[in-house]
Amino acid sequence: MADPRRVTAALIVIGNEILSGRTKDANLPYLAEQLNQRGIVLAEARVVRDEQDAIVAAVNACRTTFDYVFTTGGIGPTHDDITAAAVAAAFDRPLIRHPEAESMLRAFYERTGRELTAARLKMADTPEGATLIENRISTAPGFQVENVFVLAGIPSVMQAMFESLAGQLEGGAEVLSRTLSADIPEGTIAAGLQTLQDAFPGLEIGSYPYFSEGRPGASIVVRGIDKAQLDAAVERLRVLMLELGGAPVEGNRAG
Repeated sequence: MADPRRVTAALIVIGNEILSGRTKDANLPYLAEQLNQRGIVLAEARVVRDEQDAIVAAVNACRTTFDYVFTTGGIGPTHDDITAAAVAAAFDRPLIRHPEAESMLRAFYERTGRELTAARLKMADTPEGATLIENRISTAPGFQVENVFVLAGIPSVMQAMFESLAGQLEGGAEVLSRTLSADIPEGTIAAGLQTLQDAFPGLEIGSYPYFSEGRPGASIVVRGIDKAQLDAAVERLRVLMLELGGAPVEGNRAG
């Protein structure tokens, strides 16, 4: 039986290219979905610049607050790839050349006939005592220190790394979700939603507005781990929407 406790995670997205808008982050939605399937709630996400103090502060704040912390980005060969050094500093551990990671990189570059430069060898650096995370796409591994998992920023590589470590994650109860939508303005349904939330404090109730054929509406998402409470809340929401003149339908219409 799944653990009924709420297991939480945080994502730290690292990279000036995200903050500048040059790169659109695709890792957050993938990770949120994958974690949710395992009974882990992605409770917070941060985007931080390529600056050691900023990364250290984010890692230390998140690792003491959440069960799991994932970072993406900043573990490549260039000068601004400083995530490994920053995580080492966060844990007050020396940054070392991981012998297994170095061996894997040397074998990969020898096999492909490409030059293994000093910059590329930098991808074998990890905090002392780190556990490697397999990278079946491009060999250079991610790593884990305690409850912090350091992953690549490239989505295909990040996903491969996550797949290799997912079996280690222990989730709680599965987070269930139901959605009702109706052509009712948020301002009209807001008071009723507050009453509903007060009646079901163990659930998360979110409102997402949309416009359909020029009419305002709201998709109301109810999430939680207790199916009986979830179903009861959705039925009360259905009655509320009908009382307000709406025609509730299952599913999301937020746009």
